[in-house]
Parts: sequence; structure tokens; C-alpha cells
Amino acid sequence: MNFKIDKTDGNARACTIKTAHSTIKTPIFMPVGTLGAVKSLDAIDLKEILDTKIILANTYHLYLRPTSKVVREFGGLHGFSKFDRSFLTDSGGFQAFSLSKISKPDENGIKFKSHIDGSTHYFTPKSVLDTQYDLGSDIMMILDDLVALPASFERVELSIKRTINWAKIASEYHKSNKQKGVGIDQNIFGIIQGGTDYNARKFCAEVLCEMEFDGLAIGGLSVGESNEEMYDTVEAVMPFIDKDRPRYLMGVGTPEDLVENVERGVDMFDCVMPTRNARNGTLFTSFGKVNIKAAAFIKDDNKIDPHCDCYTCSNFSRGYLNHLYKARELTFFRLASLHNLHYYLNLVKQMREAIMQGKFKEFKKEFYAKRGVL
Repeated sequence: MNFKIDKTDGNARACTIKTAHSTIKTPIFMPVGTLGAVKSLDAIDLKEILDTKIILANTYHLYLRPTSKVVREFGGLHGFSKFDRSFLTDSGGFQAFSLSKISKPDENGIKFKSHIDGSTHYFTPKSVLDTQYDLGSDIMMILDDLVALPASFERVELSIKRTINWAKIASEYHKSNKQKGVGIDQNIFGIIQGGTDYNARKFCAEVLCEMEFDGLAIGGLSVGESNEEMYDTVEAVMPFIDKDRPRYLMGVGTPEDLVENVERGVDMFDCVMPTRNARNGTLFTSFGKVNIKAAAFIKDDNKIDPHCDCYTCSNFSRGYLNHLYKARELTFFRLASLHNLHYYLNLVKQMREAIMQGKFKEFKKEFYAKRGVL
């Protein structure tokens, strides 16, 4: 991976990340392709319509089905999905934590039961990398010990102890494998834990920055704390994260979350929000959210957002989308997802342009001035 800071504006950064499969201009939003596909879209939609440079796939789900060994036989995620640009795969730790009623972390990893058939599995710092080597992702997330918030001081302390220990194992294992010719074009990111505790976050960040990670992520947020607590935690930990590596805020979030955290120095984001909201009839616009199922749109011949030039807005009306949603026509999922993802990708593109021009403060002020005005 090659990483370069192109411009800064306050703490906001415009950077370039080059992997074996694509060049990524940050700030960047990564659409979530949990099962190797962004729901309702295919690789052609992602490349030719949205011009997506990187998407996220889920290690936990692909490990269970179709299994990473099957994906490897198809040439990894790139060959399997035909999306030949970059993939980031998470470690699967969050899903083991959240989807299994019986998941139990210990000093060596996470034991959990499959949500598919109830079979028992065990993730370790090494095993999740082995799975991701099979998947062939460009960026691999290491296993970390996630805690739901609020959490006790003792549980947060245990989380960072485990996370740091597992990070050391993963870093050394990846270095050893590359020497053997395994994962040469794959990169690993460490994950900073610590809840909303300043000292815990600072300590975890400083220790991980001493390790040979290609990038660093802030994990364990947007899991129960308030927005202000999240913003304050990101702002507090940022001075202790190496500026010469990509910074990734995991699982966040709303358009406002992206703007606030870019201002604080975050480069990369992912979240299911644009596609999940699309399927439920909520569409993002420059002036706020639109509930397309509302009766007010039945005869509305306007496009979703007068300032949007996405595929959906360029071709279809609010009235048509209202009809598709109410008829439960599957076409709605694709058109709504294309619109919402275009909105997110265009938002980060606009932020990058503002940073490059030294006008991020003006951009943020205008962004909020438009919110909620239909």
C-alpha cells in the first residue's frame, strides 16, 4: 500500500491510498458488501454507475458461507464477485459478538455459534487472517475485543489488553507470512479500542502505533454511546494516531457523522445506513432525508433531489419510486440504493474538494444550512 497526504485543512485531510487493485482518494466511504455483494447491486453497478473504488466485505459471513476456501477457488473476492477494485474485509469479531447469542471471548480469541446452523466456531488473531488470505482482500482488519457501551472500567481495561495482545500476534503473523510469499499484496489495519475512556483510547492508540500496521482504525464506537460522546472520543484520540497512515472510523454513520469526523481527521468510513435506509424507503438528499413512501409523493414528477445527478435522479421521478416501494417491486431496492450510495460517495468527494481548496469550514457551514429544508 502506498499512502500520501495531499492536503490538510485544519485537521481534515485529503489523502491518496494505492492498493494492488485501485487508487482511493480520501475522504472515502466504503459501501458495505457483507456477503461479497452490496445488496441489490452488482459489480457493474458499483464500477460503471457509482465508480466505487473500494467496498467492504464481511469475514464472519463469508467464512460461514460459502466458506473462504470456496471463495479462494474463484480467485478470491475479486474473481468471485467480479468487482476488480479494492476490498476491505473486517475481522468478523463484531459479528461473532453481535449475531451469536452464545459468543464468548477469552484470552486467545472468540468462541461463537453460527447463526446459520448453530455449529461452534473459534476465531483467533491468526485464523481470521488465514480466512482473509483466502478472500484476497486488499485491506484486512485484525481481531479485536469489542465491548458494548456503556461498559465498566474493568471491561474496557480487559478489552484493550486483549486487543493489544491480539494485535501483536496478528502483526507478527502477517510479517512472517509475507516472508513466505503469503499475503504480499494484502495490508493489515490495527483497531484502537477503549470505549469512551480517554486514557484507555490514548494507551491503546500509542501501543498500536508502535506496531507495523498499514493503517489504524477506531473501533468500538456507534455501539450505544451518544453522537457527542463519539465525536469527543474521536477528537481526543486523534493526536495519538500516526498521521502518516490511513485513519478509519468503523461502522459510522450518518451524513452528519461523516462531516463531523472528517473535520476531526478521519479518512475512511463504512456503514450499512445508505443501503439499509434505501430498502426501507428513506432517501438521503442535500436538504435532509426523504420518506419516499409518503402520500405527498404519489403524483410528484420531480426527481428525489434537484441537485443530484445520480442514475436514479437522472431517469426516474419521486412518484415512480413511491409506486415501486408500495408495490414492493424489487427494482426499487436497486434504484434507491444507487441514489443513496451516490449521495454518500458524492458527499465525501465534495469534502475532498473543499479540503483541497482550503474551504472545509465553508463547506460544513453550507452543509448544515441545507439540512431539513425541503
